[in-house]
Amino acid sequence: MATILVVDDELGIRDLLSEILNDEGHTVELAENAAQARAVRAQLRPDLVLLDIWMPDTDGVTLLKEWASTGLLSMPVIMMSGHATIDTAVEATRIGATAFLEKPITMAKLLKAVDQGLNKAPPKASPIAAPTRLVSGLSMDLTVEAAMTGSTLPEPVMDMGPQSSQSFNLEGPLRETRDEFEKAYFEYHLAKESGSMTRVAEKTGLERTHLYRKLKQLGVDLARSKRNAL
Repeated sequence: MATILVVDDELGIRDLLSEILNDEGHTVELAENAAQARAVRAQLRPDLVLLDIWMPDTDGVTLLKEWASTGLLSMPVIMMSGHATIDTAVEATRIGATAFLEKPITMAKLLKAVDQGLNKAPPKASPIAAPTRLVSGLSMDLTVEAAMTGSTLPEPVMDMGPQSSQSFNLEGPLRETRDEFEKAYFEYHLAKESGSMTRVAEKTGLERTHLYRKLKQLGVDLARSKRNAL
């Protein structure tokens, strides 16, 4: 098992991540700011770091840059945030971050990211262009999480027939554009799975309760999705 450093100024996040990782057999060290993180990094040399981006004293990207410039970025670093932008994600990737977790963090995503981080080679900073993917004639910016990991959008993303079209306002705020995409994404899977919430939850990796809340938040018409599946 590994020694994992969790850096986050929110007590609730630190406690939650610590509990999950301890249950998996890992040794967890906690830091609520960059100063404490520096001290733990110097004393213990953790195998992996979960690093929040927005902190009151020194933000996570600045701390990541500091470690990279001083030769201390010898361990995988997974960035965490609920308000990051594509530009922030790309910058952190250039510096050497290995992955990104978007808050609220699900246990499945946390454990997957940690497992992948612990089983990959030490990070190396490398230039990366802001990623864009052309899907069925549709060009769109990736989500922050996809930009951070260098991954592509889930497959299949959207079945765009010759007579149909889907467009997103790429000039608007990130959150609004992301909501538009997520609504189309869930409507696609609802139609594909004939309106079965159980199968959609399994396909998208969400718990049913969280999925219901998400669909309600996005304004997805469940009755219409079932009709379209027929």
